Amino acid sequence: MMRVLAPLAALALLGPALGGCGLQPIYAGGANGYVARNLAQIEIAPIPGDEGWLMRNALSDRLGRGTSDGGTQYRLDVVLDDQLEGLGLLTDDTIGRERRTLRARYQLVDLSTDTILVDATAGSDAGIDVVGSEFATIAAEQTALENLTQDVADQIVVRLTRSLREQDQ
Repeated sequence: MMRVLAPLAALALLGPALGGCGLQPIYAGGANGYVARNLAQIEIAPIPGDEGWLMRNALSDRLGRGTSDGGTQYRLDVVLDDQLEGLGLLTDDTIGRERRTLRARYQLVDLSTDTILVDATAGSDAGIDVVGSEFATIAAEQTALENLTQDVADQIVVRLTRSLREQDQ
């Protein structure tokens, strides 16, 4: 019985201390909170290329575009750099491995003041096995791009969320 009560007593004593540390949820207020409302007011500028189409869709999904009734307050400008390089030269002078790298330079612009609120970069990379089937290799490269786009979009939204949360305080 004492084994169960001791951890519970420790948690009860630490509860007030954790509340005073300033830790607050980012999405306080849910869909009607400051951060969620402002994320929905971000317009994503067109991004050229296939990877741009994937990135724009991933960002739109995460930002909640279309759920805002307050119009557009911010613009997100994104420039992508997609690199595919061959690694792992085999004995028959063919490439056995590739690395796909996706980097994004992005800026969040306040449209009312034309001020840049966030100017940052995000990126990720993935390894791809080059196999005997050219179709399989191309499919793996495309899948890697799709996954990298999701990772980079997550990084961008986390950074934007933190920036908007800091403005609210």
